[in-house]
Amino acid sequence: MRFKKAAVATAVMAIVVGAMPAMAQDEAAMRAELLQIPGVGKGSPTDADWQKVGELTLGPTKANIAAGECAGVSLTFMGLNNQNLHNNLFRGFLKPWEAYTGATIEWVDLAQADYNARLQQSIATGTVDFDITEMGAPFEGDTAGKGLLDPMPDWVAEQIDMADYVGYLQAPIGTWGGETYRISIDGDTHTMAYRKDYFEDQALKDAWTAEGHAGDWAPPTTWEQMNEQAMFLKGKTDPLTGGPAYGVVDPLKYQWGGFGFYFLADRAVAYAKHPSSPAWLFDPADMKPLVNTPGWVQAIQDVIDLNAAGAYPPDQLNADPNTTGFSQFLQGTGSSVLWWGDIGSNARTSDTSIVGDVVGFDINPGADKVYNWGTGAWEETANRAPMNAYIGWGIYVTNRVSGDELKRKCAWSAAAHLGGKDISLWMAAYPSGFQPYRNSHFNYDEWVAAGYDAEFVEDYLSSNADSYNHPNAANEPRIPGIFQYYSVAEDELVKGIGSGASAQEIADAIAAAWEGITDQIGRESQLELYRASLGM
Repeated sequence: MRFKKAAVATAVMAIVVGAMPAMAQDEAAMRAELLQIPGVGKGSPTDADWQKVGELTLGPTKANIAAGECAGVSLTFMGLNNQNLHNNLFRGFLKPWEAYTGATIEWVDLAQADYNARLQQSIATGTVDFDITEMGAPFEGDTAGKGLLDPMPDWVAEQIDMADYVGYLQAPIGTWGGETYRISIDGDTHTMAYRKDYFEDQALKDAWTAEGHAGDWAPPTTWEQMNEQAMFLKGKTDPLTGGPAYGVVDPLKYQWGGFGFYFLADRAVAYAKHPSSPAWLFDPADMKPLVNTPGWVQAIQDVIDLNAAGAYPPDQLNADPNTTGFSQFLQGTGSSVLWWGDIGSNARTSDTSIVGDVVGFDINPGADKVYNWGTGAWEETANRAPMNAYIGWGIYVTNRVSGDELKRKCAWSAAAHLGGKDISLWMAAYPSGFQPYRNSHFNYDEWVAAGYDAEFVEDYLSSNADSYNHPNAANEPRIPGIFQYYSVAEDELVKGIGSGASAQEIADAIAAAWEGITDQIGRESQLELYRASLGM
């Protein structure tokens, strides 16, 4: 069931200006002003806009640190330069912070595909050469678990209002050994973005019926429907561009530093994440991989079949996730894409998007059957399992500052500025690389006032909320080496798809590689951490 406006409104505090004290009214006015930088429909935000946002949201910083208190302090920040977002935004947001505090920041910019390798280098040596890092929760086992991070001071938790985080980002996420290490800046989940114009097109409706397909021509709710629609659209015309029509655009060049694996997992968990267990990657009895069980094999087979049938755009084997999201879907290729929330904000606010007026959203498709790996049998029952891919980006401070109280305070102040409640609203509403992750982000009226139309907001925010709160959501474990597992899976997928290898052969190759990683890290320790991450 969709998390519609009335339902969401009961979960967040309504803003009733006449009933608010003056301080709350000031806060509401500031947030309204914030969302007019630059204003939805007024072009892509620029560095000047990011600096305005950073200046307008400095209030919490000023409450905890004096002007010029960090003079002479130099901090190194490691993060992404992805789609020209992430670090680029952070630079702008932190320029007013630097001017106020007197600190300076040196930037280490990484491409998405290079991120895991660079972080693993620090993990392997047990040292870090950066003070602050942008990192996802899956890496907490590799970093916090090995003593490489600095615990969060109490004043930071208060400044950023951690109680406002959606439920699945609350502890134990961000914690290790009883300490808190993470400032959340994102609530990653994959959702389905689709083109409403495809499903409102009368010619396509008539053709679907004439060709004898069952059911209405409508946005798919299962992967079986998604696959059938992709086959149907071969040779037909895109209703917006007049070019060739395509169904879902999958990134068949999965190699993306481990992050590409999530796009196969989108399919696989519908078939393989049984509601009776939180496990979908490994058997919690012995750490044996589940990736070569029938549910995963079915997902790989789907991709092989669509590729062999020519249901994807030409040269899809060279399309990575950036291509499918930003070069294909947002620019008018394909009826749907599975992606993070970037697609939602970019669809309406990016200068390069042409689908803003026709895009709709839903949670990821499910499946008509699910494999119960516990019993070793398929069950002919509907199953949905939204993929909360990566658990969202966070800001972490490393142990490199732990012995210097001033540097430590300044590092945490910079991190807290980026993770503030108000600045987070702007990042959720505009292209940033991040999506809604706080309860306060689901105040629909704020988005409408910013320039989004109500139908779009309800659709987009509902798809996020429904994924976060789904009882069978696929949440990944925070175990050491998680991206080693993902990266080798990407390699095997790229080698196998299009090569003539069977789906089972590809899955078996991934499983064999995963067994090697587990044995290298230590099976018993991995099993203990894995079970703990599943709440077992």
